[in-house]
Amino acid sequence: MSGAATSAGASKFQAFMNHPAGPKTVFFWAPLMKWCLVAAGLKDLSRPAEKLSVPQNLALTATGFIWVRYSLVITPVNYSLAAVNFFVGATGIGQLARIWHYGRTKEDPVLAMFGPKANPSLEKAGPSTA
Repeated sequence: MSGAATSAGASKFQAFMNHPAGPKTVFFWAPLMKWCLVAAGLKDLSRPAEKLSVPQNLALTATGFIWVRYSLVITPVNYSLAAVNFFVGATGIGQLARIWHYGRTKEDPVLAMFGPKANPSLEKAGPSTA
């Protein structure tokens, strides 16, 4: 690499490292860790709707959308925090919709798509002779 290209890359890296919301601050690491809440909400797609908690999902929805607003008015503005909180709120709303739909119809189409499935090859094979 030429000296100019190396210094340009180094200056961008230094700018990233020293940014007010960069990896040396909680503004970087908090949103990164909060993606675990989104992952947990997506994992709940494999749980039956009757086992989902309304208070828990209300709390996730409320805090998600409240913190989206807050992350856009704090200094420094934290877009990664806004994004993760939007998805936390959206996951909560999705699960609340699932609970509501199950309460009305006693059907859970999401579980049919994402839930545990029986392995048809094991059922047809019968008992093992080994």
